[in-house]
Parts: sequence; structure tokens; C-alpha cells
Amino acid sequence: MSTSSPARRRDHLVLALACLGSFVVVLDATIVSVALPRIRADLGFSAATLPWVVNAYTLAFAGCLLLGGRCADVFGRRRVLLAGMGLFAGASLLAGLAADPALLLAARAGQGVGGALLMPATLSLLTDTFPAGPRRARALSTWSAIGAVGAASGPLTGGLLTEFAGWRWVFFVNVPLGLVAVAGTLALLPGGSRSGSAYRLDVVGAVLATAGLTGVVYAVMESETVGWSAPEVSGPLIAGIVLCGLFLLHQGRWAAAPLVPLSLFRHRAVRGANLVMFLLGLGFFGAPVLISFVLQYVHGAGPLAAGLGFLPAGLAMFAGAKAAGPLTIRLGARRAAALGCVLGAAGLAGVAASLGTGGSSVAMIVLPSVVFGFGTASAFTPLTVAATSGVPATSGGVAAAVLNTVRQTSGAIGLAVLTTIAAAAASGSSMQEGLAHGYAFAFAVSAGCVAAAAVAGMLVLPPRTAERLAAATGRVRGLDGDPVPGAVALLVNPDGGRVVRTVTDETGWYHAAPTAPGPHLVICTAPSHQPSIGRIMADDTPVRHDVVVGQVGS
Repeated sequence: MSTSSPARRRDHLVLALACLGSFVVVLDATIVSVALPRIRADLGFSAATLPWVVNAYTLAFAGCLLLGGRCADVFGRRRVLLAGMGLFAGASLLAGLAADPALLLAARAGQGVGGALLMPATLSLLTDTFPAGPRRARALSTWSAIGAVGAASGPLTGGLLTEFAGWRWVFFVNVPLGLVAVAGTLALLPGGSRSGSAYRLDVVGAVLATAGLTGVVYAVMESETVGWSAPEVSGPLIAGIVLCGLFLLHQGRWAAAPLVPLSLFRHRAVRGANLVMFLLGLGFFGAPVLISFVLQYVHGAGPLAAGLGFLPAGLAMFAGAKAAGPLTIRLGARRAAALGCVLGAAGLAGVAASLGTGGSSVAMIVLPSVVFGFGTASAFTPLTVAATSGVPATSGGVAAAVLNTVRQTSGAIGLAVLTTIAAAAASGSSMQEGLAHGYAFAFAVSAGCVAAAAVAGMLVLPPRTAERLAAATGRVRGLDGDPVPGAVALLVNPDGGRVVRTVTDETGWYHAAPTAPGPHLVICTAPSHQPSIGRIMADDTPVRHDVVVGQVGS
């Protein structure tokens, strides 16, 4: 008990550190929205450039996520957490002090780059600290729940700070949080550790990925105002797609140390989780914005009232994220993710049905939003568990970054598509009635995307029996080919320091169950025989590793 308590306390502190990093990144994505009118009045933004106070952050964040994930694997989580949080806090201070639009937009982009370093590093830190299984599921559900708190509290916190302290405090609030995170990183994570990649970073791949994703996300954002056929949309979109294609070609054929090892996608769970996340992101991430629009433009609520109107859904998201860990442990990642998506689709369909009646009330909007908030938030943890299962520790950061990139990109595309659908479908005898009709159609499409995510989850995610790490088996023989019964086989995880011990049976067979994914050493010893050391990769694929031990003196 006494030996495990310090380790447990450290694990809890690491979880708190990861949650703090996630919280400030998610909070900053939503806290600024209600402060935009005051920012425009004070700094002289035009109507066309004001949305870029939000877009500059989102664009830099989405474009640099893959690079941030790989940096965590190559340079070590401690260095990347310190660099990311330092950049994020410094850019937040600069944004709060900004005296003109150009400086504020540059600071917002700096915050986005800092967030792109932070988010995959915090997730990778958790998957490295907590072994695959119930403890990891509980840790990830807490991490997701704190992120949900950040998303839900952003508009309300931003409204309160803007109203009583001024808009600059929506940025200044990040500075003390950043200092606490820096101090925690220095205290908790050992210095001097780095990946075995010898500081090799795929610079060409980083440029291609960042430029390609930036082009795609920029085009999606611009499509909301100028349409999909405009040259300022089609040009960056085509260029972004071409660059992303070149990136994949570079990763598969030319890169010596790929930014995203394509071998990650050999795992069925990784492929499936990213597909389900893409469909879920298309349908869900635009929904909170649409809810805000409905409350303000259909029901006449003010910005702060709209933020309060989304609060029940935000609380439901927190509850769903907290319930996700036990659900994942009980049902497995596949069924837990599918169940969450089914609830999310039902809630979104409920909002669409309410708006479609033409006589919706605020209560009729808020109540189904609680259902989709709980359901969709409960799906994120099992998808994260699946996307990082069977992934070596040296690729944990990039696996987390791929999932976050899919989530951010699908969310940006979904928001642009849903708002375009709502505008195109708006019709009615009055402005409010027409807007209600358009938003109803958009929520119906959103519900369809999340329902498709539920179906895809059941089809492409592995069943629960395959979610556990496959066992390592093999036969221990002597130089003469005879089996060696009673030999001790040790399965050693160098990253986590965990050892599994087993003994061969009368026919020389051993059977060992890994405790975490990644590379393991197989050490076999037997009386009167020389020890043997081999290496295996533990994942969801069964491993056969036979061993030959020589006799002493032979």
C-alpha cells in the first residue's frame, strides 16, 4: 500500500496537469465569441475581418496539430508541454495588450500554435502514464469531461469577464493558468528524457501537412461568406487537397522518419475510430453554434442569455464525458461509442422536430440539446481509447494528434456545411419562421451524420474481444530442438517498467499477456541454459515468438 500510494498520487497529479492543458485550449476556442462586439468597437475591426479573431486561432490550431503530435514523440512530452504552454500564455498576454487588429490576429494565431503543441501532448501523456484498460478509460473520461467544462463554460465566462472586467480579460485569464501548468510540468515530469528518434523530425512532411490542412480549413471557413464556387475558396481548397495527397505519398515512400507513420492505420481500431470521429464531428461540432443562433435569431435572446441557454447542454456534456469511462469499461469501446452516437442523433433529431413544428419554445430546444450533449460527449472517450489502442509509446503523440486533427477538420467542415444548409433552406412567411425552418433542416442533416457515425462504429470498430492486447505465445527449445519445460519467460515493458512472469509447461510453451501496447522484451532463463533476449511488439495482433536457449558451456 505504501509503495503504490506515491505512484498513485503522481498519476493523479499528471492527470490534473493534462486536464489543465486541455481545459485552457478548449476554453480559448469558445470564450472569445461573446466578446467580439466589444473587440470590434475598441480596435476598429471591419465586419469582414472580425470573424478572423476566431478563425485565426482555429486555422493555426488545426493546421499544426500533426506537427505538434510528432514533436511530442520526438522531443519528449516535457519539452513540448513547456513550449506549448509558454507560447500559449505569452500569446494570450499579447492578445490582451493588443492595440490594433493586426497584433490581435497574430497573437490569436500564436495561441493556436501553442494549443496545437499542447493538446496532443496532454493526451499522449495520459496514454503513456495509464496502461490500457480500466485505468486509462477512467483517465480519458476525466480528461474529456474537463474539456467539456471548458467548451460549455467558455461563452458564459467570456460574457461575465467582458461585462464586468473588459474584453481583454478573456485573454488575460489564460496567463495565470499557463503559469500553473508550467510549474506543474517542471515539478512532475523528469527532465532530459526524449524519444529514441534522435531528434529526427520530418520537416518536409510537416510543411506539407500544415500547408495542406491550412488550405482546406481556410477554404471551408471562407465558404461561409463567399460560397464554395468563389476563387478564394476553390483555389485554397484544391491546393490543400493536392498538398495533403503529396503528404501521404511522402509519408509512404520517401520519409525516413515519417511525421505520421502510415503503419498506425494497420490497426483496425485506429482506422475505425478516426472514421467514426469524422462523421461525429460533421454532425455535432456545429450544433452548439446553431443552438446559439436559434436562441438569438429565432427567440430573440441576447449573447449572455444564449450562453446560459446552452449551459444545460454543457452540463450534460460533462456528465456524458464522466459516464464514458465506466461505459467503456462495461460495454467496450465499440458499443459505448455507438450508444453515445445513437443518443446524440436522437437529441439532434429532437431539436429538428421541435423547430420544424414552427412553434418551438426555448424549453423545447434546450431539453433535446441535453440529450445530444450527453450522448455525443460520451462517445469521445471510447473513440479516444480505440484510436490509441495498440499504438507504441513512441507514436502516442502523433496518434492523438491524428484523432484531434480529424475532429477539428470535420468540425470546421460540418459548421460551414450546416450553416450553408440552414441559409439555403430558410423560407417562411416571417423572418423568424424562415430561420426556424432552415435551422430545422440543418439539425436534421446533423442528426443523420451522427446516426451514420453510430452505424459505422458498429461496423468498423473491433469487437470487445479484440480491444484487449493479444497475448504473446511461443515455445522454448534447446539447441537440440527439445522443449525446455520449467523455463521462466519474462515479458518486460521498457517504457512502463512492467514485468509479466510466466513458466513454460511440460511441452515448452509459454503464454504471457502484455499490460500495455508497444515494444516488449522477452527474456527467457532456464537452469543450466544461457538466457535469451528477444523483442516483440504488443498490440491487438497475436504474437508468436519462439526461443532457443543454449546450454551453459556449449
